[in-house]
Amino acid sequence: MNFHKATLLLLFTLFTCFLQAQNNTEDNGEKLSLDSGTIESQFNYLTKKSNGWTDGRGQRYEVIRVQWIEKLKQNTLDSLKAVHKTLNDTKAVVTKQDSEITKLKSSLSATQGDLEKTNTEKDSMSLFGIQMSKTGYNGLMWSIIGALLALALFFIYKFKNSNAVTKQAKISLAETEEEFEEHRRIALEREQKVRRQLQDEINKHKNSI
Repeated sequence: MNFHKATLLLLFTLFTCFLQAQNNTEDNGEKLSLDSGTIESQFNYLTKKSNGWTDGRGQRYEVIRVQWIEKLKQNTLDSLKAVHKTLNDTKAVVTKQDSEITKLKSSLSATQGDLEKTNTEKDSMSLFGIQMSKTGYNGLMWSIIGALLALALFFIYKFKNSNAVTKQAKISLAETEEEFEEHRRIALEREQKVRRQLQDEINKHKNSI
């Protein structure tokens, strides 16, 4: 009997807590039942259907059928099972999503690594198997081009200078040849003149004999 009183007192406390909800349900014209609706509406059903009485000391009690309490208990357990199932399903979904997120993060990390490698290769050049930045590569190439250009200009200068020297040498050679020819002509004329004089002397000497 004391167990039933304690149960009734506990239910009475719960009924008091849901009293306002009961009033709102009644105002909205909701049909209360232990076979459907929320747990709150089922508590409201018990509150509405219970009978009140007062003992000799003036203590107020609510009388509720045991079958209703058992029905509400079963409904509450079923609701808790449904909540636990939903929670477990949600945990499974969260676990699956965490696994997928981990895989996506790993894939993203690998993709970022590939992207950084691609950007590094794009911003660098290979010279004799050595990776160099584009700036360094361009600087080296322009330095080589500048050195080759300077060397080409030097050879052009030397060629022009040698060509000028060659032309001057040819001119000098031509002048020397002209002088030599003039000298040879003069010498030949002298030799012929001397020969004529000698022949004249020989002829004079023959005539005098």
